[in-house]
Amino acid sequence: MSVVVVASAYGGPEVLSVIDEPVQEPGPGQVRIAVRAAGVNPFDHKVYSGALGTDPANLPLRLGSEAAGVVTAVGAGAAGPAGPVEVGDEVIAYRASGAYAADLVVPASSVVPKPAGLSWEQAGGLLAVGATAVHVLEAIGLRKGESVLVHGAAGGVGLTAVQLAVARGATVLATASPAKHDLLRDLGAIPIAYGPGLADRVRAAAPGGVHAAADLVGTDEAVDVSVELVADRSRIATIAGFGRGAQAGIKLLGGGPGADPGTDVRAAARLQLTEAAAAGRLRVLVAGSYPLSEAAAAHRQIMTGHTSGKIVLVP
Repeated sequence: MSVVVVASAYGGPEVLSVIDEPVQEPGPGQVRIAVRAAGVNPFDHKVYSGALGTDPANLPLRLGSEAAGVVTAVGAGAAGPAGPVEVGDEVIAYRASGAYAADLVVPASSVVPKPAGLSWEQAGGLLAVGATAVHVLEAIGLRKGESVLVHGAAGGVGLTAVQLAVARGATVLATASPAKHDLLRDLGAIPIAYGPGLADRVRAAAPGGVHAAADLVGTDEAVDVSVELVADRSRIATIAGFGRGAQAGIKLLGGGPGADPGTDVRAAARLQLTEAAAAGRLRVLVAGSYPLSEAAAAHRQIMTGHTSGKIVLVP
């Protein structure tokens, strides 16, 4: 038997619990992973909150989409983007349905090698935010020498987007609370406090104008200021403000209504991200880790919206 986290009902973190399930054997093209860390993402809460539907036939719901661990069994023809997968390989799996677990069976196509220099916690939190950040930067067409406004820059996606944008040679204007400004400066961004007067502060920091914007928080302020400062609305994207974003005519990305899921872009990003992390060009910041048995506490933490970096679960 193996432990997994499930939502037994629709609601808040109080519906999460740990149960025992039989350890599965991988079929053709699949691998089994002994999980060492699983990333916690805001979308995971939406899955059981009722925001995506409340069909009782889907309960109990397994949660999670990314994990890192050691391959313990392989099915026939198991090969991932980097080649054949073998027992003993240290890997990251994304997308990996039901990743909040001690053991996980996934398609080998979702598995990439774990960079040796990353801790398990870093590896478990790399790909979901990383793939989202790559999708955002591709969608807004960010190029060398341009300036980009990143709202929510101190969150999991934001910290990755800032680093990738700096690596592209862009000037990054990063909104965050003042307590996060030193971290953002260290990553190469120009930090700016959000709140009243944000547009004027951005203008002062970027006298040459703002070419593109990424809303990673979903607030009206983020959308409105982006539209005010960026002339071309096709170069503004949101991963959270779907209602206001649709009204403003900007790009909607991810899992929201009418959004572009970017499936191919995000899949292709996996090896780019592990290579950048392995080479030291991308730092993976972990805000905290919780045992699987405390998944509810991990969700309460991420729902505050004030974490800097990733929250992960460890068996």
